[in-house]
Formats: sequence, C-alpha cells, structure tokens
Amino acid sequence: MKTVSYRGEDNLRHWGTSTPKLGARVMIDPSAAVLGDIEIGDDVSIWANCSVRADVHSIRIGNRTNVQDNSVLHVTHASRFNPDGWPLIIGDDVTVGHRAVLHGCSLGDRVLVGMGAIVMDGVIVEDDVMIAGGALVTPGKRLESGTLYAGSPARPVRPLSEQERTFLGYSAQNYAKLKQQYLDDSGSDPTNQST
Repeated sequence: MKTVSYRGEDNLRHWGTSTPKLGARVMIDPSAAVLGDIEIGDDVSIWANCSVRADVHSIRIGNRTNVQDNSVLHVTHASRFNPDGWPLIIGDDVTVGHRAVLHGCSLGDRVLVGMGAIVMDGVIVEDDVMIAGGALVTPGKRLESGTLYAGSPARPVRPLSEQERTFLGYSAQNYAKLKQQYLDDSGSDPTNQST
C-alpha cells in the first residue's frame, strides 16, 4: 500500500516564479491544488479536492484556519475594469465549510463560512461572523461582526448567541487537532500494528 503524505510542503504546486509559503504544521491533502502567490499561517488545514489558486493575485490565510473538502479559493486580476484587482485575505481561526467558494474577498478572524456558501469580490467580513450554508454574499457587501447571515442574496438574520460565538473558536481548534492526527500518521506504515 502506498504511503500518503499530508505534509503541506509535500503537496504544493509551483506556478511561474511563485511557490506558496507555509507556516508550521500545515496540512494539505495531496488531492488539493495549492499554487501561486500564497502565504499560509501555522496549523492550517486544506482538505481533499480543494483549489487554492493565486495565479493572478495573492492569497493570505491566517493561523488555525481550515478549508474543507471541495472548496474553491480564487482571486481577481487587475484590469481596466478593476485597477487593483481583488486579493483573497482570510484571518485566523476561520472555518471554510465543504464546497464553499471564496473569491477576491476579505474575512476577519473567527468566521464560519457554511457549506456551499459563496462569498464574492470585494466583500468584507468582519470578525465573529457566521455565514449560513448555501448563502450568496454578493460583491462589495460588508458583513458586520457578531451576526448570522443567510439567504441568496445573504442578509443579516440575527445576532450570534454566546454559544455560537464560542463555537467559532472551537471549530477552528477542533480542525487544528484533527489535521495534526493526519500529520502525525503521515508516512506511517498502515500494516504495522505494534504498540
């Protein structure tokens, strides 16, 4: 049986003159495409079949952030329609749910992006925000701290409860622990059952 490595440095793709820069203890699934002008903080996890493509602008991902299976992270190039383009900036302790799309937006710390949500160009998401699964955040919107957003287009639903605010940090910490299990098992012989 072939051994699989989940170590971030083993699963990067080089594009042009750019090589992603990784912090400590980063896990990248070997099926993920991570390439371009990217900087990733400590204890980040990028799961199966994700595309993190910084080929026409930069992507910055903060510490303890997790990007779950089948998510797409991309940017917008500079042009006469948008002279500065849109980078993608993700803060610390962010959870990006399965199959989410983040495109040229900025997310603060302790944000949860629900499964299948789409966050478009120029959106600013402040700290401590939940975006419901399937939500569509249209270009240029600002999502205020301490609020749950849902719908298509996304609208504020209600303030977050204290339990939900606590969950934002818990979710990131839980994924940091899980990715460490993958890193610790990376390269081990699955047929070796000795203790």
